[in-house]
Amino acid sequence: MYAFDSRIRYSETDSEGRLTLNALLNYFQDCSTFHSEDVGLGIGYMKEIGQVWVLSAWQIVVNRYPQLGEKVRIVTLPYELKAFLGYRNFAMLDEKGEYIAKANSLWSLLDVATGKPVIVNDAMRKGYAADEKLDMDYAPRKITVPEGGQLLEPIVVKKHHLDTNHHVNNGQYVNIAMEYLPDDFVIRQMRAEYKKQAFLDDVLHPYVVSTENDYVICLQDEAGKPYVSVEFQGQ
Repeated sequence: MYAFDSRIRYSETDSEGRLTLNALLNYFQDCSTFHSEDVGLGIGYMKEIGQVWVLSAWQIVVNRYPQLGEKVRIVTLPYELKAFLGYRNFAMLDEKGEYIAKANSLWSLLDVATGKPVIVNDAMRKGYAADEKLDMDYAPRKITVPEGGQLLEPIVVKKHHLDTNHHVNNGQYVNIAMEYLPDDFVIRQMRAEYKKQAFLDDVLHPYVVSTENDYVICLQDEAGKPYVSVEFQGQ
């Protein structure tokens, strides 16, 4: 297990002074990045070997959204490495050690030059020693996109959407998808299934479907092939 402590910042809160889902996701991403850097498997190492970890799926379950100034601990637990896949849990806890949120994620290791999967090496197996899985209600990785939705105004990928791998950061997709939710919709679970990478100047076509208690937003190309499907479940 790897952990770091923090405090909810003003820049991470919404109009009610609560942590946003996007900020929570960023905390989890930062935690895995810090972990990788501290065990010698960070950005520099990955560039040196010409490989990259690409997120394939997210599941985040939120018990509550912490308030401005609240002290929190963020933890990550890599629990399985299999062929070219890596499985990793995350959690945010309060000062009492109670869970604020839990998450599960699936990552794929790819060769930067070819885009093809690469088998996890011994250094990664040593650095990411397996922890015990978190106790949570694990949802399926794949997301079914219902029919009957609406195609909305397309979005052009800009520089601020990109990360150090020069593709759209996984959190940016979720942030874009959240723009199609009603203002009073409280997210209790978010799932994301990533299909392919989007780059600068690519065009995302949002397809939005709502049911009684959830929303599914598929960001797809002009041919209807998804970059990502995001499901939001309310309370």
